[in-house]
Amino acid sequence: MLTEFELGDRVEMRKKHACGGNEWEITRTGADIRIRCVKCGRSVMLDRLDFMRAAKKRLPRGENADQGE
Repeated sequence: MLTEFELGDRVEMRKKHACGGNEWEITRTGADIRIRCVKCGRSVMLDRLDFMRAAKKRLPRGENADQGE
């Protein structure tokens, strides 16, 4: 369970998105967490507890695998 995260962090989720990507960027924090798919740009809002259960790991800040391709 991922417990520490901040605005702008990139996280890997347990399940892949319909577009095939599983890397997300946190765009809002609070009682609810909004994340944006890095691959397709789709935005999803999750309850904080649901997000913490579904997030697999926090990715390093410098990792931009899908950028520029």
